[in-house]
Amino acid sequence: MSTPRPPDPSFAQCPDRRHTGAEKWDRWPEDVIPVWVADMDFQAPPEVLEAIQARVNHGVFGYTADPPGFAPALATHLEALHGWRIDPATVVGTPGVVTGLALSARLLTAPGDEILTFSPVYPPFLSLPGAAERRSVRVGLVRDASASSGWSIDHDALQAAVTPRTKLLWLCHPHNPTGTVFSRVDLLALADFAARNAIRVVSDEIWADLILDDVPHVPFATLDHPAAASCITLVTPSKTWNLAGLGCAAAIIPDASERKRWRPSGGGLVPMVNPLGYAAAEAAWLHGDPWRRRLVALLCDHRDRALAAVAAIPGLEATRPQATYLVWIDCRKTGNADPFAACVAAGVGPSDGRDFAAPGFIRLNTACPTDRLERALDRLRRAF
Repeated sequence: MSTPRPPDPSFAQCPDRRHTGAEKWDRWPEDVIPVWVADMDFQAPPEVLEAIQARVNHGVFGYTADPPGFAPALATHLEALHGWRIDPATVVGTPGVVTGLALSARLLTAPGDEILTFSPVYPPFLSLPGAAERRSVRVGLVRDASASSGWSIDHDALQAAVTPRTKLLWLCHPHNPTGTVFSRVDLLALADFAARNAIRVVSDEIWADLILDDVPHVPFATLDHPAAASCITLVTPSKTWNLAGLGCAAAIIPDASERKRWRPSGGGLVPMVNPLGYAAAEAAWLHGDPWRRRLVALLCDHRDRALAAVAAIPGLEATRPQATYLVWIDCRKTGNADPFAACVAAGVGPSDGRDFAAPGFIRLNTACPTDRLERALDRLRRAF
């Protein structure tokens, strides 16, 4: 582990979020430090706040379609950071990545069809298919000491899970909760699998801008492969710049007819993106990269602090996340039947692994001021 670096002063102080309706904070009693749901305690960058204020000063907040700068701003960002050139015409605004997953199920499958995903995984991947009268089929990632992320895909199990009703693969890339960044080799193998079985890929790349190690994020749609050409990609500035409450994401849909049917496939239940979300997204994609780079440096330090703390606690194990601000912790060797409850009793509130289809695990969010993280890690030690 590297030597902890001094805290970045721009991330040292955060507003008090209690009693503001913040899901992260208002879930717990005052004496519990929340390190669960994946939002940060940091204020958005000044450039984003200024863009929101300018939009507020306009004073009219009627029904709002994708403004003319939205798709070009995303295209500029994707090319600058990931080398991916997209046609802005393929971009459709959507209120969030979870909404995008739900729409993809309704647009690309029929009731009774099956959607594959890798587990453990972000809970909506598990619950959304059932809500749409589809079936979630889970294929477990494998702990693999030889893999740089500590996790690998069981391709035999993936193929064995396919039936004639299997229509989609929902790919969480980079992966939540393990922090795995799938390599080009991994992705090409998945593309071969998808093409061989006539399965469409929907790639949730919400964490793509928070890569912590010197590994590239390869957007699935950039592969030179037929399966990539039909991939729907979901992206958002929400994780990177802490904008989840503004409800703004984008679907990159190569097929024009599917773009036209995207929002109608929600059956009238999916709202338009709000105008403040659009303003924040444009500003983040165009002007937020210096702030993002400083954030990544802080998150690398926080990851190392968390991994060092976990390694010092008998019975806890964690692989090194290559992306995100999340640490996925295996508590099964502690002998504690309910590690989540043990943490809460010690005054720290992580995510419960059972929600990710992984009993015995917890997920720790490190995106908070450094001193708060250190207090949370002290309470984690106390819990076990």
